[in-house]
Amino acid sequence: MHPILGNLRRLALYLLAWIPLTVLVSGLLTYTGGMNWVSALTMSVPLCLVYAFDCLGAWYLCKAMPTERSAFVRFLTTHLVAAIVNSAVWVLMAKGLADLLATVSLTFSGLDQQVKHVYPMLFTTGFLLYLLAVALYYVMLSQLQSQQAEQREAKANLLARDSELKALKAQVNPHFLFNSLNSISALTSVDAKRAREMCILLADFLRSTLGLGEKTAIPINEELQLVRAFLAVEKVRFGHRLIVQEYVDPQALEFVVPPLLLQPLVENAVNHGVSNLVEGGWIKLEIKHIGNELSLLVENNFDRESPSRPGTGTGLKNVRQRIEARYGPRATLVLDNAGDIFRVEISLPAEKAAA
Repeated sequence: MHPILGNLRRLALYLLAWIPLTVLVSGLLTYTGGMNWVSALTMSVPLCLVYAFDCLGAWYLCKAMPTERSAFVRFLTTHLVAAIVNSAVWVLMAKGLADLLATVSLTFSGLDQQVKHVYPMLFTTGFLLYLLAVALYYVMLSQLQSQQAEQREAKANLLARDSELKALKAQVNPHFLFNSLNSISALTSVDAKRAREMCILLADFLRSTLGLGEKTAIPINEELQLVRAFLAVEKVRFGHRLIVQEYVDPQALEFVVPPLLLQPLVENAVNHGVSNLVEGGWIKLEIKHIGNELSLLVENNFDRESPSRPGTGTGLKNVRQRIEARYGPRATLVLDNAGDIFRVEISLPAEKAAA
C-alpha cells in the first residue's frame, strides 16, 4: 500500500506541504507571466492539487528501483524521463486550464496568452517538484527498510533466546539421541572402547550446542565444528557406511551464519538417507562465497523405494523460519529430490561479524 495514501494523517500533512508550494507557483506566475494574483491563484491551486496527486505515483517507480540494486545509468535515466513526462503533462494541463478560463469568464480574458510566457517556468518547476517527490520517497523507503530490519532482528532475537532449547528439542532430533544411546548400549558388551569413544563424542557435541542461546550469528568455522562433532558421533554408529564429502571455500570462512543452521540439514541427511541404505551412503557439504552471497549446500543419496521414516519436518521448518526472520527476502532455501539425491541449498547475504 502507498505509505501516504494509506494513512490519512500523512496525506493531510503531504497536502499541507503543498500550500507554500502553491503560493510559490502563484508568485512565479505573477512575476513571470504578468498575471494578477487572482488569476495566478486560480491557475496554481488546481494545478498544484492535481500535480500533488500525480507525484504520488513516483512512489511505485521508486519502490521498483531500489537504489542499492539498480544500475546508476538506468536509475538516473528512468527518473529523468519520468520527470520530463510529468512536467510536460503539467504544462499541457496549465494550457488547457487557461484556455477554459479565458473562454468561460471575461475576468480571465487574455489568460490563454499570458500563460504562454510561463511554459518554461512551469516545466522547470514541475521537473524539480517531481524530483523532490522522488527524493522524499527514497527517504521513506530507507526508513521502511530500517523498520523492517529492526522487526526481523527483534524476531530473530526472540528465536535466539530459545535456541538452546531448540538445539535439544527440535534441532537435535530425539531420534539422534535415542539411536546414539542405543548404539552405546550395544557397543558396551562387544566393544567397550568404541562405546566410551561414542559417549565422549556425544558429550562434546551436546556441550558445544549449549551457550548458543544468546548468539544470533557465529563464524562459519564454529558452525562447521558443530557439524563435524555431530558427524563424529554418527561415524562411530555407522562406521564405513557413512561417507562425508566437505568442500569449503576459504574465502567464506570470514563470514557468519545463524548458529545450528547446517546441523539439522546434516541430521536429515543421515536419518533419511544413510540409515536407510544397507551399503551406506554419502553426504556432501559445500560452502561457497559468490559475490555478495554465501551458498550453503547439503546433499545426500537416498533410496526412493525405502519406506519413509516418521518425522515432523521440524528441522527444515526451523531452518527456514530462522533465515526468514533474520534475512527476510534476501535469503532463499531451495529443496530438490530429483532422482536418488536429496539436495538443500541455502543462499544468504555474506555478512561479517560485527566489530
